[in-house]
Amino acid sequence: MKQIWKRNDWKNRPEIHDGRRAGLHCRIDREVDPRLRRACLDFCQWLRREYLFPVRVRVYIKSDSRIRAKDGEHVCGTFWWPYDICEEPYVRIAAGDFAELCRKKGEEEAVREILLCIAHELTHYYQWLNDIKLTERGEERQAAMQSRLVVSAYLSQRFLREQQ
Repeated sequence: MKQIWKRNDWKNRPEIHDGRRAGLHCRIDREVDPRLRRACLDFCQWLRREYLFPVRVRVYIKSDSRIRAKDGEHVCGTFWWPYDICEEPYVRIAAGDFAELCRKKGEEEAVREILLCIAHELTHYYQWLNDIKLTERGEERQAAMQSRLVVSAYLSQRFLREQQ
């Protein structure tokens, strides 16, 4: 399966090259656990080295345990998918239940779950960026698969660095 984070379909869209800001920008609420803050910042730094973000995307890590989506549902993460390519998209991630996740699953697995949520929502960014047309179910399935690939690659590289 082609890793959609590496696709370059967006290069054929001239409106993307029109003097826009690029990159991945991360904002984390002060109340977020410092261990999770460090893990999220490290992950985002790695993402910037490994992938292109030709349209600036902001990732907000919130201290809430759930985020209200546009449809009113309470979820772990959302991606705001602008209809106008000139607007900047953003991701919101709920991290307020990190302490509870640590108690239930251990710190390593709790961090992994939050990173998977970030990668899942950023996969929606690449679907939007590359104008990939799927059903809602197809978008979610692709996001689940791609997020596991990205987080596994990150954790493997981090493990290798720690072994050296």
